[in-house]
Amino acid sequence: MQWAEIYCQETDKSVVQFVTDMKRAGAIRGFVIHNESSMEMAHTFGAHGVQVGEQFDLHMIQVCKPEKAAASLQSNPERAALMPKFIIVFTDEAKTQVRLLVYNRPMIEALTGDAGFADSLAESYDAIRNMIMAAL
Repeated sequence: MQWAEIYCQETDKSVVQFVTDMKRAGAIRGFVIHNESSMEMAHTFGAHGVQVGEQFDLHMIQVCKPEKAAASLQSNPERAALMPKFIIVFTDEAKTQVRLLVYNRPMIEALTGDAGFADSLAESYDAIRNMIMAAL
């Protein structure tokens, strides 16, 4: 059984344009970009004294639906380890690549013993995939 998968998409849009469109698509669905000021990894690494190549444009976009996340974590803080959802965006061969690690429902339920949380997380992954498709 496969416990997780990497959802992959590609677009001709620039990384910056995709991020802008992703933010808009998320807002429509009640999601925010939690780490907007630190998602551009070249700047994050630079802030720690690590320089990367000029063409390095990887963004790690952490999306969150605050209302849903707050209720879920108040119900059971053990869920927090599975909740961060990062959309990875970078340029490869003149195309913007989009990646999302998706934990499969059986894994979530096996780790947490919580079918309701597994259902909720599956809904969130569906919403995020729809946001990605809208931003492409």
